[in-house]
Amino acid sequence: MFVTDPLHVSLEKREGFDLPDSPRSVGWTTPKRVLLADERSPLPLDCGVELFPVTVEYETYGSLSGAGDNAVFILHALSGDAHAAGWDACWKQDDRPWRERRPGWWDEMIGPGKAFDTNCLFVVCANLLGSCYGSTGPGELNPATGQPYALDFPVITVEDWVRLQVRLQDYLGLDRLLAVAGGSLGGQQALAWAMNYPDRIRSAIILAAAPRLSAQGLAFNAVGRQAIMNDPCFQGGRYYDSAPPERGLELARMLGHITYLSYQSMEGKFGRRYQNGFQPCFQLNSEFAVESYLEYQGQAFVRRFDANSYLYLTRAMDYYDAAAPGEGNLALACSSIRAAMLLVAYASDWLYPPRETRQIARALLANQRPVTYVELPSEYGHDAFLLETAKTTPLVRSFLEKARSK
Repeated sequence: MFVTDPLHVSLEKREGFDLPDSPRSVGWTTPKRVLLADERSPLPLDCGVELFPVTVEYETYGSLSGAGDNAVFILHALSGDAHAAGWDACWKQDDRPWRERRPGWWDEMIGPGKAFDTNCLFVVCANLLGSCYGSTGPGELNPATGQPYALDFPVITVEDWVRLQVRLQDYLGLDRLLAVAGGSLGGQQALAWAMNYPDRIRSAIILAAAPRLSAQGLAFNAVGRQAIMNDPCFQGGRYYDSAPPERGLELARMLGHITYLSYQSMEGKFGRRYQNGFQPCFQLNSEFAVESYLEYQGQAFVRRFDANSYLYLTRAMDYYDAAAPGEGNLALACSSIRAAMLLVAYASDWLYPPRETRQIARALLANQRPVTYVELPSEYGHDAFLLETAKTTPLVRSFLEKARSK
């Protein structure tokens, strides 16, 4: 059994990937950036702030059809980015060395002949507002002060992300999307698209997602944020000219990463195995293999992510509640949906468990909306939407073929 970080499986070798010259790869990609909100047209946020300027980084794969009817938006999760497939040609100039050794985070799903087949689809993926990969976030300069926003950045929501993605849709001249698709927090964005912009999409693909985060999930996020904010280097979020709060972010990632795994995957890979042999060393430092693994994941994460962005994105994750427009009634909230829906849950996922994904399916059925719900067996926990590509691919491919034929 092989357990991984949900987004960056290996930073060491280009092994097991479709290389840029592979017929199954989208090849070398170039991130693009566009200004989507300015003083004349600020972005209205749920918190009441009208934000400008707002820049978005995005990538595209494949070609738009003459009819413009084959566009798919891929929506990334918490620590993802716009680089969903292929190999980043700009990794060095953008100072993203981790991208040298591996393709985009969903490369196994996007490309010629893959689930999102770029031979016939035009695929777009944009970095989230508040993140740290080219879109406006707390690490960007606040034009009012000339300094990084830090914690002056406004609090954001999933609905704010989708509102900005709609602006990207308009900028690209895409009248109606064939589909929006994502896993985890990306799946919740897809649901928000379907609920809030029913005339802009034909279908939605939601993997490993739920109508809301559980109290247990809220608790994990809260402790992670406290780890960051209690790091002596945090300095109220204004650490950009000094050492960042690496230890706090590392601990937050270690804690969060546990929620991506499952009992079965952790027992299968680690059990109670000692890191250095079969006997304890009678020390308080890392003894067990699982401890070393989590430390590695935390240390790798701090090399590529911003602590303030982690605070803002996890809070947006906390706030999302699909039933809120229906005053707690999910079926009522889903009554606006017109898109065909594919919901995929993974048996061992305890962050967004299948029983909660089924709540969405039942709400859609209550409104007599077209929905396909599939629960896949998997021992990978929440990670399964990234790792179980062999099981997920035929479901997505078949669903998209039907959506295109209508």
